[in-house]
Amino acid sequence: MQSSAKLIVALTLCAGAAWFGTRFTIGEWYRELAKPAWTPPDAVFPPVWSVLYVMMAVAAWLVWRQGPLSKAAVPLALFVIQLGFNALWSWVFFGIHQPGLAFADIVMLWLALLATVLAFWRVNRTAGLLLMP
Repeated sequence: MQSSAKLIVALTLCAGAAWFGTRFTIGEWYRELAKPAWTPPDAVFPPVWSVLYVMMAVAAWLVWRQGPLSKAAVPLALFVIQLGFNALWSWVFFGIHQPGLAFADIVMLWLALLATVLAFWRVNRTAGLLLMP
């Protein structure tokens, strides 16, 4: 598969995860939660997460284009797992209003993300750095 096709696949995969996460809007339930004063305004989330998902896609593409799929299979599998936990969080928190379960998802996400960053770093340092934010 050509490098540009790999980038399109990575962007599509991340866009799909982002789309899934946006199926639930920030409603009254969220607005009524007791949140710390440093919580950013709701309008900040869409542009910031858009940039983060593009960064994730580029990171996956950088790893995938390094060589044969056999070299990238484990890092990319870890990437898909962390992407799944990422997308699932919005569904659990905003969709079914389960902060405790969402916290468990965040813990799993952070563990999967750490494994992904380490795996990406071994293949392409820039890819590892792109997952840091």
